[in-house]
Amino acid sequence: MATGRLILGSTPPVFCSLHFLVFGSTLLVYNTPRIARQPDTDNPEKGKYRPFYYIFFFIGKLLTIISLSELSLQLQLSSLGLGIFAFAYFLPVLPFKEKKRLRDFGWLKIIVLAGVWTTATSVLPMLYWHKNIADFPLEILIRLVFIFTLCVIFDIRDIRKDMSSNISTLPGRVGLRNSYLLINFTLLLFVGLSIFQYWRYPSLPRLAGALLTAVLTRVIVSYLRTKPSARAYLILADGAMIIYSLLVLLN
Repeated sequence: MATGRLILGSTPPVFCSLHFLVFGSTLLVYNTPRIARQPDTDNPEKGKYRPFYYIFFFIGKLLTIISLSELSLQLQLSSLGLGIFAFAYFLPVLPFKEKKRLRDFGWLKIIVLAGVWTTATSVLPMLYWHKNIADFPLEILIRLVFIFTLCVIFDIRDIRKDMSSNISTLPGRVGLRNSYLLINFTLLLFVGLSIFQYWRYPSLPRLAGALLTAVLTRVIVSYLRTKPSARAYLILADGAMIIYSLLVLLN
């Protein structure tokens, strides 16, 4: 919706086929692996949530099918490509002896995540609203840099688990200290690109929203570095993307 606000000059409707597609496919992609896995009999606490995985899976499947049927062929093919990458990230579908998921390849893990989410939240809205992608390269690049930053944050969270599974992610290769330096650099790049975007599309509230998002994200990184927890990562790190969108839309 933040992308739509930029390319349309006004806030797009909340309820439309594109938004149903993104929301539904997200539920579908994230709950499919949980259904595919065998129940954890050693952890009954996790088992009690299993019915919700099925509920969200079927809701996501229904929304995805209905919304796809209402989209153009170009959007359907684009969504199919994103879906292939998204499912190959989680599910063991690759024809290799050991590494069968995209996430098992450390460098591919962050590239696929950042690429799929950037395309879903910036390129798909441009196609949906019949805009030329070449007219908005900064919006795509800004989104890519910001989501890449969030992906590094989550890779830091998963570093021990990934290393124990012999998955060499970016933080595992460059170290934690350099990973945090990389986050600082990408946030500065995000700010620089946002300022450059302001020269092309002079919207002071939008620029202020981007700058505030960068500051809040840096605060979140500092907090997670000293007080890491699964809930904090989900609420704060994922919340940074919501903060950015809301600041853009509310202005």
